[in-house]
Amino acid sequence: MATPKSRPRDGYPGRALALILVVTVGLVAVMFWTGHKTPRLGIDLAGGTSITLTAKSDDKAAINKSNMDTAVTIINKRVNAMGVSETEVQTQGSDTIIVNIPNGGDRQAAIDQVGTTAKLYFRPVLAYAPTGVKAPAPSATPSATGSASPSAKPSSTPSGSASPSASASKAGRAVTDALKADPSASANATPSGPASASAGAGSTPSAAPSAPSPADMTAALTQGTVPPELQQQFTAMDCSDPAQQKDYQTDPAKSAVACSFDKEQGVWNKFALGPVAVNGQDVSKAQATFDTQSGAGWQVQLSFNDKGSNAFASTTGKLATQPAPANQFAIVLDGKVVSHPYVSSSITGGNAVISGSFTQDQAKSLANVLSFGALPLTFDKSDVTTVSAQLGGDQLQAGLIAGAIGMLLVVLYSLVYYRGLGLISIAGLVVSAALTYAIMSLLGAGIGFALNLPAVCGAIVAIGITADSFIVYFERIRDEVRDGAPLRPAVQRAWPRARRTILVSDFVSFLCAAVLYVVSVGKVQGFAFTLGLTTLLDIVVIFLFTKPLITLVARRKFFADGHPWSGLDPKRLGARPPIRGSRRRSATAAAKEA
Repeated sequence: MATPKSRPRDGYPGRALALILVVTVGLVAVMFWTGHKTPRLGIDLAGGTSITLTAKSDDKAAINKSNMDTAVTIINKRVNAMGVSETEVQTQGSDTIIVNIPNGGDRQAAIDQVGTTAKLYFRPVLAYAPTGVKAPAPSATPSATGSASPSAKPSSTPSGSASPSASASKAGRAVTDALKADPSASANATPSGPASASAGAGSTPSAAPSAPSPADMTAALTQGTVPPELQQQFTAMDCSDPAQQKDYQTDPAKSAVACSFDKEQGVWNKFALGPVAVNGQDVSKAQATFDTQSGAGWQVQLSFNDKGSNAFASTTGKLATQPAPANQFAIVLDGKVVSHPYVSSSITGGNAVISGSFTQDQAKSLANVLSFGALPLTFDKSDVTTVSAQLGGDQLQAGLIAGAIGMLLVVLYSLVYYRGLGLISIAGLVVSAALTYAIMSLLGAGIGFALNLPAVCGAIVAIGITADSFIVYFERIRDEVRDGAPLRPAVQRAWPRARRTILVSDFVSFLCAAVLYVVSVGKVQGFAFTLGLTTLLDIVVIFLFTKPLITLVARRKFFADGHPWSGLDPKRLGARPPIRGSRRRSATAAAKEA
Protein backbone atom coordinates (compact mmCIF):
# COMPACT_ATOMS: atom_id res chain seq x y z
CA MET A 1 0.00 0.00 0.00
CA ALA A 2 1.43 3.32 -1.06
CA THR A 3 2.03 5.82 1.70
CA PRO A 4 0.76 9.36 1.19
CA LYS A 5 3.36 11.82 0.05
CA SER A 6 4.49 13.99 2.94
CA ARG A 7 4.14 17.75 2.78
CA PRO A 8 7.42 19.54 1.89
CA ARG A 9 9.04 21.34 4.81
CA ASP A 10 8.91 24.63 2.92
CA GLY A 11 5.22 24.17 2.03
CA TYR A 12 3.56 24.87 -1.30
CA PRO A 13 4.77 28.33 -2.30
CA GLY A 14 3.21 28.04 -5.75
CA ARG A 15 -0.29 28.28 -4.27
CA ALA A 16 0.37 31.61 -2.56
CA LEU A 17 1.95 32.99 -5.72
CA ALA A 18 -1.01 31.88 -7.81
CA LEU A 19 -3.43 33.51 -5.34
CA ILE A 20 -1.81 36.95 -5.39
CA LEU A 21 -1.32 36.90 -9.15
CA VAL A 22 -4.99 35.99 -9.68
CA VAL A 23 -6.08 38.82 -7.35
CA THR A 24 -3.80 41.32 -9.11
CA VAL A 25 -4.94 40.35 -12.58
CA GLY A 26 -8.57 40.35 -11.41
CA LEU A 27 -8.37 43.90 -10.00
CA VAL A 28 -6.73 45.18 -13.17
CA ALA A 29 -9.39 43.45 -15.27
CA VAL A 30 -12.20 45.03 -13.18
CA MET A 31 -10.48 48.40 -13.58
CA PHE A 32 -10.56 48.14 -17.36
CA TRP A 33 -14.04 46.56 -17.45
CA THR A 34 -15.60 49.40 -15.44
CA GLY A 35 -13.75 52.03 -17.45
CA HIS A 36 -12.06 53.52 -14.36
CA LYS A 37 -8.57 53.18 -15.74
CA THR A 38 -7.03 56.13 -13.93
CA PRO A 39 -7.29 57.32 -10.32
CA ARG A 40 -9.55 60.24 -9.63
CA LEU A 41 -7.46 63.37 -9.15
CA GLY A 42 -7.88 65.98 -6.46
CA ILE A 43 -8.16 69.74 -6.85
CA ASP A 44 -4.41 70.35 -6.63
CA LEU A 45 -3.72 67.94 -9.50
CA ALA A 46 -6.78 68.24 -11.75
CA GLY A 47 -7.36 71.96 -11.18
CA GLY A 48 -10.31 73.65 -9.51
CA THR A 49 -11.22 75.90 -6.60
CA SER A 50 -10.96 75.37 -2.86
CA ILE A 51 -13.22 77.57 -0.70
CA THR A 52 -12.93 77.93 3.07
CA LEU A 53 -16.20 78.90 4.79
CA THR A 54 -16.16 80.10 8.40
CA ALA A 55 -19.40 79.87 10.37
CA LYS A 56 -20.66 82.91 12.27
CA SER A 57 -23.61 83.39 14.59
CA ASP A 58 -24.64 85.74 17.37
CA ASP A 59 -25.46 82.64 19.39
CA LYS A 60 -22.16 80.80 19.89
CA ALA A 61 -24.04 77.66 20.93
CA ALA A 62 -25.56 77.50 17.42
CA ILE A 63 -22.15 76.63 15.96
CA ASN A 64 -22.26 72.96 16.88
CA LYS A 65 -21.62 69.64 15.17
CA SER A 66 -25.28 69.08 14.27
CA ASN A 67 -25.68 72.42 12.48
CA MET A 68 -22.29 72.08 10.78
CA ASP A 69 -23.18 68.61 9.47
CA THR A 70 -26.51 69.94 8.21
CA ALA A 71 -24.74 72.80 6.45
CA VAL A 72 -22.29 70.37 4.80
CA THR A 73 -25.17 68.26 3.47
CA ILE A 74 -27.06 71.27 2.08
CA ILE A 75 -23.99 72.89 0.50
CA ASN A 76 -23.03 69.59 -1.10
CA LYS A 77 -26.51 69.19 -2.61
CA ARG A 78 -26.60 72.78 -3.85
CA VAL A 79 -23.23 72.61 -5.57
CA ASN A 80 -23.77 69.19 -7.14
CA ALA A 81 -27.21 70.29 -8.33
CA MET A 82 -25.44 72.91 -10.46
CA GLY A 83 -23.92 70.13 -12.57
CA VAL A 84 -20.47 70.19 -10.93
CA SER A 85 -19.78 66.57 -10.03
CA GLU A 86 -17.26 65.14 -7.57
CA THR A 87 -17.38 68.17 -5.29
CA GLU A 88 -15.89 67.63 -1.83
CA VAL A 89 -17.53 69.33 1.16
CA GLN A 90 -16.18 68.56 4.62
CA THR A 91 -15.83 70.17 8.03
CA GLN A 92 -12.51 71.28 9.44
CA GLY A 93 -12.37 71.97 13.15
CA SER A 94 -15.52 73.21 14.87
CA ASP A 95 -16.50 76.20 12.71
CA THR A 96 -14.97 75.74 9.24
CA ILE A 97 -16.15 74.01 6.07
CA ILE A 98 -13.83 73.25 3.15
CA VAL A 99 -15.45 73.08 -0.30
CA ASN A 100 -13.35 71.69 -3.17
CA ILE A 101 -14.90 72.30 -6.60
CA PRO A 102 -13.11 70.63 -9.52
CA ASN A 103 -12.96 72.07 -13.00
CA GLY A 104 -15.89 71.15 -15.24
CA GLY A 105 -19.61 71.95 -15.32
CA ASP A 106 -20.91 75.38 -14.37
CA ARG A 107 -18.12 75.87 -11.84
CA GLN A 108 -18.51 79.63 -11.46
CA ALA A 109 -22.23 79.32 -10.70
CA ALA A 110 -21.39 76.67 -8.10
CA ILE A 111 -18.81 78.97 -6.50
CA ASP A 112 -21.39 81.77 -6.38
CA GLN A 113 -23.93 79.52 -4.68
CA VAL A 114 -21.39 78.39 -2.11
CA GLY A 115 -20.98 82.03 -1.14
CA THR A 116 -24.74 82.58 -0.73
CA THR A 117 -25.30 80.40 2.29
CA ALA A 118 -27.46 82.52 4.60
CA LYS A 119 -31.01 81.75 5.65
CA LEU A 120 -33.83 81.75 3.10
CA TYR A 121 -36.94 83.90 3.70
CA PHE A 122 -40.24 84.67 1.98
CA ARG A 123 -41.17 88.32 2.59
CA PRO A 124 -44.10 90.39 1.22
CA VAL A 125 -43.02 93.20 -1.10
CA LEU A 126 -44.03 96.66 0.17
CA ALA A 127 -42.34 98.72 -2.55
CA TYR A 128 -40.13 98.12 -5.55
CA ALA A 129 -38.08 100.38 -7.80
CA PRO A 130 -35.03 100.24 -10.03
CA THR A 131 -32.00 101.49 -8.16
CA GLY A 132 -30.95 105.10 -8.50
CA VAL A 133 -34.59 106.28 -9.03
CA LYS A 134 -35.61 108.56 -6.19
CA ALA A 135 -39.14 107.76 -5.08
CA PRO A 136 -41.52 110.71 -4.47
CA ALA A 137 -42.35 111.95 -1.02
CA PRO A 138 -45.58 110.65 0.59
CA SER A 139 -47.44 113.91 -0.04
CA ALA A 140 -46.51 114.07 -3.70
CA THR A 141 -48.96 113.04 -6.38
CA PRO A 142 -47.56 110.45 -8.79
CA SER A 143 -47.46 111.56 -12.34
CA ALA A 144 -48.77 108.83 -14.56
CA THR A 145 -49.16 109.22 -18.23
CA GLY A 146 -51.27 106.95 -20.37
CA SER A 147 -48.31 104.81 -21.23
CA ALA A 148 -47.58 104.29 -17.52
CA SER A 149 -51.11 103.41 -16.42
CA PRO A 150 -51.59 100.41 -14.08
CA SER A 151 -52.92 98.33 -16.94
CA ALA A 152 -50.02 99.04 -19.23
CA LYS A 153 -47.24 96.53 -19.50
CA PRO A 154 -43.67 97.66 -18.98
CA SER A 155 -41.71 98.15 -22.13
CA SER A 156 -39.29 95.40 -22.99
CA THR A 157 -36.91 97.87 -24.63
CA PRO A 158 -34.56 99.67 -22.24
CA SER A 159 -34.65 103.43 -22.43
CA GLY A 160 -32.15 106.05 -21.52
CA SER A 161 -34.83 108.20 -19.85
CA ALA A 162 -34.52 108.83 -16.15
CA SER A 163 -38.28 108.67 -15.56
CA PRO A 164 -39.61 105.93 -13.24
CA SER A 165 -41.49 104.19 -16.03
CA ALA A 166 -38.54 104.09 -18.37
CA SER A 167 -36.15 102.89 -15.72
CA ALA A 168 -38.61 100.39 -14.40
CA SER A 169 -38.77 98.79 -17.81
CA LYS A 170 -35.24 97.60 -17.11
CA ALA A 171 -36.42 95.65 -14.10
CA GLY A 172 -36.21 92.46 -16.09
CA ARG A 173 -38.05 89.21 -16.32
CA ALA A 174 -38.48 88.52 -12.60
CA VAL A 175 -41.16 91.21 -12.11
CA THR A 176 -43.53 89.29 -14.39
CA ASP A 177 -43.07 85.96 -12.60
CA ALA A 178 -46.37 84.65 -11.29
CA LEU A 179 -46.90 82.64 -8.11
CA LYS A 180 -49.95 80.43 -8.43
CA ALA A 181 -51.44 77.19 -7.18
CA ASP A 182 -49.90 74.02 -8.54
CA PRO A 183 -52.47 72.52 -10.95
CA SER A 184 -50.91 69.08 -10.52
CA ALA A 185 -51.65 69.08 -6.78
CA SER A 186 -54.78 67.44 -5.43
CA ALA A 187 -57.90 69.47 -6.04
CA ASN A 188 -59.37 68.20 -2.76
CA ALA A 189 -56.76 69.89 -0.60
CA THR A 190 -58.59 71.92 2.01
CA PRO A 191 -57.06 75.03 3.52
CA SER A 192 -56.37 75.14 7.22
CA GLY A 193 -57.71 77.80 9.57
CA PRO A 194 -55.50 80.72 8.63
CA ALA A 195 -55.82 80.05 4.92
CA SER A 196 -59.61 80.00 4.80
CA ALA A 197 -59.82 83.10 6.95
CA SER A 198 -57.46 85.01 4.69
CA ALA A 199 -59.29 84.10 1.52
CA GLY A 200 -61.98 86.50 2.69
CA ALA A 201 -63.66 88.27 -0.20
CA GLY A 202 -63.02 85.37 -2.51
CA SER A 203 -60.84 87.17 -4.93
CA THR A 204 -60.85 85.26 -8.18
CA PRO A 205 -57.87 84.98 -10.49
CA SER A 206 -59.63 87.02 -13.15
CA ALA A 207 -60.23 89.90 -10.75
CA ALA A 208 -56.81 89.76 -9.16
CA PRO A 209 -54.10 92.25 -10.04
CA SER A 210 -51.75 91.35 -12.84
CA ALA A 211 -48.06 92.07 -13.19
CA PRO A 212 -47.24 95.51 -11.70
CA SER A 213 -46.56 98.47 -13.89
CA PRO A 214 -43.94 101.17 -13.22
CA ALA A 215 -46.60 103.59 -11.95
CA ASP A 216 -47.82 100.96 -9.49
CA MET A 217 -44.34 100.66 -8.05
CA THR A 218 -44.03 104.31 -7.08
CA ALA A 219 -47.72 104.59 -6.18
CA ALA A 220 -47.22 102.10 -3.36
CA LEU A 221 -45.10 104.68 -1.56
CA THR A 222 -47.79 107.38 -1.65
CA GLN A 223 -50.41 104.96 -0.33
CA GLY A 224 -48.58 104.62 2.99
CA THR A 225 -47.73 100.93 2.56
CA VAL A 226 -44.09 101.46 3.61
CA PRO A 227 -43.51 102.11 7.33
CA PRO A 228 -42.19 105.63 7.97
CA GLU A 229 -38.97 104.37 9.58
CA LEU A 230 -38.24 102.30 6.45
CA GLN A 231 -39.39 104.78 3.80
CA GLN A 232 -36.45 107.16 4.09
CA GLN A 233 -33.93 104.30 3.89
CA PHE A 234 -35.69 102.85 0.85
CA THR A 235 -35.90 106.21 -0.93
CA ALA A 236 -32.21 107.01 -0.48
CA MET A 237 -31.00 103.49 -1.17
CA ASP A 238 -28.83 102.94 -4.27
CA CYS A 239 -28.04 99.27 -4.82
CA SER A 240 -25.48 100.11 -7.50
CA ASP A 241 -23.27 101.37 -4.66
CA PRO A 242 -21.22 98.36 -3.40
CA ALA A 243 -21.30 99.76 0.12
CA GLN A 244 -25.10 99.36 0.17
CA GLN A 245 -25.09 95.81 -1.20
CA LYS A 246 -25.27 94.16 2.21
CA ASP A 247 -27.68 92.07 4.20
CA TYR A 248 -30.24 94.22 6.01
CA GLN A 249 -32.25 91.21 7.25
CA THR A 250 -31.27 91.74 10.89
CA ASP A 251 -34.61 90.79 12.42
CA PRO A 252 -37.09 88.43 10.68
CA ALA A 253 -39.95 90.03 12.60
CA LYS A 254 -39.25 93.52 11.20
CA SER A 255 -39.48 95.11 7.77
CA ALA A 256 -36.26 95.51 5.80
CA VAL A 257 -34.76 96.70 2.53
CA ALA A 258 -32.97 94.50 0.01
CA CYS A 259 -31.28 94.57 -3.38
CA SER A 260 -31.56 92.38 -6.46
CA PHE A 261 -29.39 92.24 -9.56
CA ASP A 262 -30.97 91.48 -12.93
CA LYS A 263 -28.27 89.70 -14.95
CA GLU A 264 -30.25 89.92 -18.19
CA GLN A 265 -30.71 93.69 -18.03
CA GLY A 266 -27.54 94.41 -16.06
CA VAL A 267 -29.29 96.65 -13.49
CA TRP A 268 -29.84 96.66 -9.74
CA ASN A 269 -33.30 96.84 -8.16
CA LYS A 270 -34.24 97.81 -4.62
CA PHE A 271 -37.06 96.54 -2.43
CA ALA A 272 -38.90 97.46 0.74
CA LEU A 273 -40.01 94.22 2.34
CA GLY A 274 -42.37 93.29 5.15
CA PRO A 275 -41.60 90.90 8.02
CA VAL A 276 -40.78 87.29 7.18
CA ALA A 277 -43.98 85.43 6.34
CA VAL A 278 -42.55 81.99 5.58
CA ASN A 279 -39.18 80.58 6.62
CA GLY A 280 -37.16 78.88 3.90
CA GLN A 281 -36.71 75.85 6.15
CA ASP A 282 -40.44 75.15 5.68
CA VAL A 283 -39.91 74.39 1.96
CA SER A 284 -39.96 70.60 1.72
CA LYS A 285 -39.29 70.30 -2.02
CA ALA A 286 -38.63 72.44 -5.10
CA GLN A 287 -37.90 71.36 -8.63
CA ALA A 288 -37.66 72.88 -12.11
CA THR A 289 -40.15 71.43 -14.60
CA PHE A 290 -41.22 72.16 -18.15
CA ASP A 291 -44.93 72.90 -18.58
CA THR A 292 -45.99 71.26 -21.83
CA GLN A 293 -49.74 71.56 -21.23
CA SER A 294 -50.20 75.33 -21.02
CA GLY A 295 -47.05 76.20 -22.96
CA ALA A 296 -45.73 78.32 -20.08
CA GLY A 297 -42.28 76.84 -20.53
CA TRP A 298 -39.94 76.31 -17.60
CA GLN A 299 -41.38 76.79 -14.13
CA VAL A 300 -40.56 75.97 -10.52
CA GLN A 301 -42.82 73.71 -8.48
CA LEU A 302 -42.48 73.94 -4.71
CA SER A 303 -44.08 72.25 -1.72
CA PHE A 304 -44.24 73.27 1.93
CA ASN A 305 -44.47 71.35 5.17
CA ASP A 306 -47.53 71.77 7.41
CA LYS A 307 -46.22 74.87 9.15
CA GLY A 308 -45.09 76.52 5.93
CA SER A 309 -48.31 75.53 4.13
CA ASN A 310 -50.48 77.36 6.66
CA ALA A 311 -48.30 80.47 6.68
CA PHE A 312 -48.04 80.47 2.89
CA ALA A 313 -51.80 80.15 2.39
CA SER A 314 -52.52 82.93 4.86
CA THR A 315 -49.99 85.33 3.34
CA THR A 316 -50.90 84.69 -0.30
CA GLY A 317 -54.56 85.26 0.56
CA LYS A 318 -53.70 88.70 1.84
CA LEU A 319 -51.28 89.54 -0.99
CA ALA A 320 -53.83 88.65 -3.67
CA THR A 321 -56.10 91.50 -2.51
CA GLN A 322 -53.34 94.13 -2.60
CA PRO A 323 -52.48 96.50 -5.46
CA ALA A 324 -49.17 96.09 -7.23
CA PRO A 325 -46.42 95.84 -6.18
CA ALA A 326 -47.77 94.85 -2.76
CA ASN A 327 -49.13 91.66 -4.33
CA GLN A 328 -45.59 90.28 -4.75
CA PHE A 329 -43.79 87.70 -2.62
CA ALA A 330 -40.00 88.23 -2.40
CA ILE A 331 -37.72 85.19 -2.07
CA VAL A 332 -34.70 86.48 -0.14
CA LEU A 333 -31.44 84.57 0.12
CA ASP A 334 -28.37 85.97 1.84
CA GLY A 335 -30.04 89.36 2.04
CA LYS A 336 -30.68 89.59 -1.71
CA VAL A 337 -33.94 89.08 -3.60
CA VAL A 338 -33.55 86.17 -6.00
CA SER A 339 -37.16 86.30 -7.28
CA HIS A 340 -40.33 88.31 -6.56
CA PRO A 341 -43.36 86.72 -8.27
CA TYR A 342 -46.79 88.34 -7.94
CA VAL A 343 -49.75 86.49 -6.43
CA SER A 344 -53.12 86.35 -8.18
CA SER A 345 -55.08 84.33 -5.62
CA SER A 346 -54.80 82.55 -2.28
CA ILE A 347 -52.68 79.41 -2.59
CA THR A 348 -53.72 76.57 -0.32
CA GLY A 349 -52.74 72.93 -0.03
CA GLY A 350 -49.02 73.55 0.39
CA ASN A 351 -48.16 73.36 -3.35
CA ALA A 352 -47.36 76.28 -5.64
CA VAL A 353 -45.79 77.08 -9.00
CA ILE A 354 -43.58 80.04 -9.92
CA SER A 355 -43.95 80.65 -13.64
CA GLY A 356 -42.55 83.26 -16.00
CA SER A 357 -40.20 83.55 -18.93
CA PHE A 358 -37.65 81.28 -17.27
CA THR A 359 -34.82 79.63 -19.13
CA GLN A 360 -33.90 76.12 -18.01
CA ASP A 361 -30.83 77.36 -16.12
CA GLN A 362 -32.81 80.10 -14.38
CA ALA A 363 -35.52 77.66 -13.28
CA LYS A 364 -32.96 75.17 -11.98
CA SER A 365 -31.01 77.86 -10.15
CA LEU A 366 -34.15 79.12 -8.40
CA ALA A 367 -35.21 75.56 -7.54
CA ASN A 368 -31.77 74.92 -6.02
CA VAL A 369 -32.06 78.04 -3.90
CA LEU A 370 -35.51 77.01 -2.66
CA SER A 371 -34.44 73.41 -2.00
CA PHE A 372 -31.04 73.93 -0.45
CA GLY A 373 -30.89 77.56 0.60
CA ALA A 374 -32.07 77.33 4.19
CA LEU A 375 -28.87 76.79 6.17
CA PRO A 376 -28.86 76.75 9.97
CA LEU A 377 -25.85 79.11 10.04
CA THR A 378 -24.35 81.94 8.04
CA PHE A 379 -20.84 81.69 6.59
CA ASP A 380 -18.04 83.99 5.46
CA LYS A 381 -15.75 83.00 2.60
CA SER A 382 -12.48 83.38 4.48
CA ASP A 383 -10.30 81.97 1.70
CA VAL A 384 -10.70 81.11 -1.99
CA THR A 385 -7.84 79.31 -3.75
CA THR A 386 -8.01 78.52 -7.45
CA VAL A 387 -5.65 76.05 -9.14
CA SER A 388 -5.55 76.05 -12.93
CA ALA A 389 -5.65 72.78 -14.82
CA GLN A 390 -2.19 73.55 -16.21
CA LEU A 391 -0.69 74.08 -12.75
CA GLY A 392 -2.37 70.90 -11.52
CA GLY A 393 -0.94 68.99 -14.49
CA ASP A 394 2.53 70.36 -13.75
CA GLN A 395 2.25 69.25 -10.13
CA LEU A 396 1.07 65.78 -11.18
CA GLN A 397 3.96 65.47 -13.62
CA ALA A 398 6.41 66.53 -10.92
CA GLY A 399 4.97 63.94 -8.54
CA LEU A 400 5.20 61.18 -11.12
CA ILE A 401 8.78 62.12 -11.94
CA ALA A 402 9.66 62.05 -8.24
CA GLY A 403 8.06 58.61 -7.91
CA ALA A 404 9.90 57.30 -10.98
CA ILE A 405 13.23 58.57 -9.65
CA GLY A 406 12.56 56.93 -6.28
CA MET A 407 11.65 53.64 -7.96
CA LEU A 408 14.73 53.78 -10.20
CA LEU A 409 17.07 54.39 -7.25
CA VAL A 410 15.59 51.44 -5.34
CA VAL A 411 15.95 49.21 -8.41
CA LEU A 412 19.59 50.22 -8.98
CA TYR A 413 20.44 49.73 -5.32
CA SER A 414 18.80 46.30 -5.29
CA LEU A 415 20.66 45.14 -8.40
CA VAL A 416 24.06 46.47 -7.31
CA TYR A 417 23.90 45.26 -3.73
CA TYR A 418 21.72 42.14 -3.92
CA ARG A 419 22.34 41.11 -7.56
CA GLY A 420 20.07 38.11 -8.27
CA LEU A 421 18.00 38.72 -5.13
CA GLY A 422 17.44 42.25 -6.43
CA LEU A 423 15.29 40.82 -9.22
CA ILE A 424 12.94 39.43 -6.57
CA SER A 425 12.61 42.85 -4.91
CA ILE A 426 11.92 44.47 -8.31
CA ALA A 427 9.21 41.90 -9.05
CA GLY A 428 7.67 42.60 -5.63
CA LEU A 429 7.68 46.36 -6.30
CA VAL A 430 5.93 45.80 -9.64
CA VAL A 431 3.20 43.68 -8.02
CA SER A 432 2.77 46.22 -5.20
CA ALA A 433 2.55 49.10 -7.71
CA ALA A 434 -0.05 47.24 -9.81
CA LEU A 435 -2.21 46.51 -6.74
CA THR A 436 -1.93 50.10 -5.48
CA TYR A 437 -2.82 51.64 -8.84
CA ALA A 438 -5.80 49.33 -9.45
CA ILE A 439 -7.20 49.80 -5.94
CA MET A 440 -6.85 53.62 -6.10
CA SER A 441 -8.59 53.71 -9.47
CA LEU A 442 -11.50 51.63 -8.19
CA LEU A 443 -11.74 53.53 -4.89
CA GLY A 444 -12.07 56.80 -6.82
CA ALA A 445 -15.30 55.53 -8.36
CA GLY A 446 -16.43 53.55 -5.32
CA ILE A 447 -15.95 55.89 -2.34
CA GLY A 448 -14.82 59.10 -4.07
CA PHE A 449 -11.15 58.83 -3.07
CA ALA A 450 -9.22 61.59 -4.84
CA LEU A 451 -5.48 61.33 -5.42
CA ASN A 452 -3.98 64.66 -4.40
CA LEU A 453 -0.34 65.73 -4.18
CA PRO A 454 0.14 64.60 -0.54
CA ALA A 455 -1.36 61.22 -1.52
CA VAL A 456 1.24 60.94 -4.29
CA CYS A 457 3.89 61.66 -1.65
CA GLY A 458 2.43 58.86 0.46
CA ALA A 459 2.77 56.48 -2.49
CA ILE A 460 6.40 57.52 -2.98
CA VAL A 461 7.14 56.89 0.71
CA ALA A 462 5.53 53.45 0.30
CA ILE A 463 8.28 52.49 -2.16
CA GLY A 464 10.77 52.77 0.69
CA ILE A 465 8.50 50.81 3.06
CA THR A 466 8.15 47.95 0.59
CA ALA A 467 11.87 47.92 -0.18
CA ASP A 468 12.64 47.93 3.55
CA SER A 469 10.63 44.71 4.02
CA PHE A 470 12.63 43.02 1.27
CA ILE A 471 15.91 44.15 2.83
CA VAL A 472 14.94 42.82 6.26
CA TYR A 473 14.20 39.36 4.85
CA PHE A 474 17.23 39.30 2.55
CA GLU A 475 19.58 40.23 5.38
CA ARG A 476 18.14 37.54 7.65
CA ILE A 477 18.78 34.96 4.89
CA ARG A 478 22.33 36.23 4.35
CA ASP A 479 22.99 35.99 8.09
CA GLU A 480 22.03 32.33 8.02
CA VAL A 481 24.27 31.74 4.99
CA ARG A 482 27.16 33.44 6.83
CA ASP A 483 26.64 30.97 9.67
CA GLY A 484 27.21 28.13 7.20
CA ALA A 485 23.61 26.99 6.60
CA PRO A 486 22.59 25.78 3.10
CA LEU A 487 20.21 28.11 1.27
CA ARG A 488 16.94 26.21 1.65
CA PRO A 489 17.26 25.80 5.44
CA ALA A 490 18.52 29.39 5.62
CA VAL A 491 15.35 30.67 3.91
CA GLN A 492 13.15 28.80 6.39
CA ARG A 493 15.15 29.78 9.47
CA ALA A 494 15.31 33.45 8.46
CA TRP A 495 11.56 33.82 7.88
CA PRO A 496 10.27 33.79 11.54
CA ARG A 497 12.70 36.50 12.64
CA ALA A 498 12.18 38.58 9.49
CA ARG A 499 8.40 38.20 9.79
CA ARG A 500 8.35 39.61 13.33
CA THR A 501 10.48 42.59 12.33
CA ILE A 502 8.39 43.34 9.23
CA LEU A 503 5.09 43.10 11.10
CA VAL A 504 6.26 45.38 13.91
CA SER A 505 7.62 47.93 11.43
CA ASP A 506 4.46 47.90 9.30
CA PHE A 507 2.25 48.08 12.39
CA VAL A 508 3.99 51.26 13.52
CA SER A 509 3.63 52.79 10.03
CA PHE A 510 -0.04 51.83 9.82
CA LEU A 511 -0.74 53.15 13.34
CA CYS A 512 0.84 56.51 12.44
CA ALA A 513 -1.21 56.64 9.22
CA ALA A 514 -4.45 55.79 11.07
CA VAL A 515 -3.91 58.44 13.77
CA LEU A 516 -2.96 61.04 11.15
CA TYR A 517 -6.08 60.23 9.13
CA VAL A 518 -8.37 60.59 12.15
CA VAL A 519 -6.98 63.84 13.56
CA SER A 520 -6.30 65.61 10.25
CA VAL A 521 -8.54 66.96 7.49
CA GLY A 522 -8.30 67.85 3.84
CA LYS A 523 -5.22 67.02 1.85
CA VAL A 524 -3.28 65.56 4.78
CA GLN A 525 -5.87 62.80 4.95
CA GLY A 526 -4.90 61.83 1.41
CA PHE A 527 -1.31 61.26 2.55
CA ALA A 528 -2.46 59.23 5.56
CA PHE A 529 -4.89 57.14 3.50
CA THR A 530 -2.29 56.27 0.87
CA LEU A 531 0.35 55.48 3.48
CA GLY A 532 -2.03 53.17 5.36
CA LEU A 533 -3.19 51.45 2.18
CA THR A 534 0.32 50.79 0.87
CA THR A 535 1.44 49.55 4.30
CA LEU A 536 -1.30 46.92 4.27
CA LEU A 537 -0.39 45.98 0.71
CA ASP A 538 3.25 45.60 1.79
CA ILE A 539 2.21 42.86 4.23
CA VAL A 540 0.17 41.14 1.54
CA VAL A 541 3.05 41.26 -0.95
CA ILE A 542 5.74 40.07 1.49
CA PHE A 543 3.61 37.13 2.70
CA LEU A 544 1.99 36.04 -0.56
CA PHE A 545 4.67 36.99 -3.09
CA THR A 546 8.16 37.63 -1.73
CA LYS A 547 8.36 34.71 0.73
CA PRO A 548 6.93 32.11 -1.71
CA LEU A 549 9.09 33.38 -4.58
CA ILE A 550 12.30 33.18 -2.51
CA THR A 551 11.31 29.66 -1.43
CA LEU A 552 11.02 28.63 -5.07
CA VAL A 553 14.27 30.22 -6.27
CA ALA A 554 16.13 28.63 -3.32
CA ARG A 555 15.51 25.28 -5.03
CA ARG A 556 17.34 26.46 -8.14
CA LYS A 557 21.01 25.59 -8.50
CA PHE A 558 21.97 29.17 -9.41
CA PHE A 559 20.95 30.40 -5.95
CA ALA A 560 21.41 27.18 -3.94
CA ASP A 561 25.07 26.83 -4.96
CA GLY A 562 25.78 30.46 -4.15
CA HIS A 563 26.65 31.72 -7.64
CA PRO A 564 28.62 35.01 -7.44
CA TRP A 565 25.79 36.84 -9.23
CA SER A 566 23.06 35.35 -7.05
CA GLY A 567 23.75 37.68 -4.16
CA LEU A 568 24.17 34.67 -1.88
CA ASP A 569 27.82 33.72 -2.51
CA PRO A 570 29.18 32.48 0.85
CA LYS A 571 32.68 33.77 0.09
CA ARG A 572 31.45 37.29 -0.70
CA LEU A 573 29.28 37.21 2.40
CA GLY A 574 32.25 36.15 4.56
CA ALA A 575 30.75 32.86 5.70
CA ARG A 576 32.56 31.41 8.72
CA PRO A 577 33.98 27.90 8.40
CA PRO A 578 32.16 25.31 10.52
CA ILE A 579 33.51 24.57 14.01
CA ARG A 580 35.85 21.50 14.19
CA GLY A 581 33.90 18.27 14.56
CA SER A 582 30.67 19.94 13.63
CA ARG A 583 30.93 19.51 9.83
CA ARG A 584 29.22 16.12 9.95
CA ARG A 585 26.55 17.35 12.34
CA SER A 586 25.86 20.40 10.14
CA ALA A 587 25.60 18.26 7.03
CA THR A 588 23.26 15.81 8.78
CA ALA A 589 21.06 18.60 10.11
CA ALA A 590 20.95 20.26 6.70
CA ALA A 591 19.93 16.99 5.07
CA LYS A 592 17.11 16.51 7.57
CA GLU A 593 15.82 20.03 7.12
CA ALA A 594 15.96 19.69 3.31
